[in-house]
Amino acid sequence: MLKGEKVTLRALEREDLPRLWAFNNDLAVELAGGGDPPMPQSLARLQAEFDKKAAEGGRDGADFAIEADGTLIGICALFSFDTLAQACELGIAIGDQAYWGRGYGREAVHLLLDYAFRLRNMRRVYLRVHGRNQRAIHAYTACGFVTEGRLRDHVWSDGAYDDLLLMGVLRDEWPPA
Repeated sequence: MLKGEKVTLRALEREDLPRLWAFNNDLAVELAGGGDPPMPQSLARLQAEFDKKAAEGGRDGADFAIEADGTLIGICALFSFDTLAQACELGIAIGDQAYWGRGYGREAVHLLLDYAFRLRNMRRVYLRVHGRNQRAIHAYTACGFVTEGRLRDHVWSDGAYDDLLLMGVLRDEWPPA
């Protein structure tokens, strides 16, 4: 549906679920994404959740599969829409570690921001990220996000407390210069 040079953001399909299940059960992926705490997930439970949502009908909302080189490499979404404030939260996980640090997540975030500001008429997009996740913070900053707040020692992750950063970008600030 949304195409960039490296990635396409599209609807998540049932045949994507085994790969998504593998990502959801990869400890490194969960810790990078801030899984608080990481918890196992069965493929049957993931399929049941998908089938329940599919049975409701309608549209998929702003949940996207991230595809690169013809394969699912992660997921991203906009959620917690506040129509009065014209704001929403962004979340992303690149589950295929072969695609980490190569600009795929950054391009997916750019596509999501374009979708939020140009097609959904959002005024503000925000996110939460663990303070130790420097790779993600660098990517978000390159996409125009600024740190708006820090909750010190707010999350327990991988055996230690970590700060939780609140980052946001306004439509007027995007795209970054």
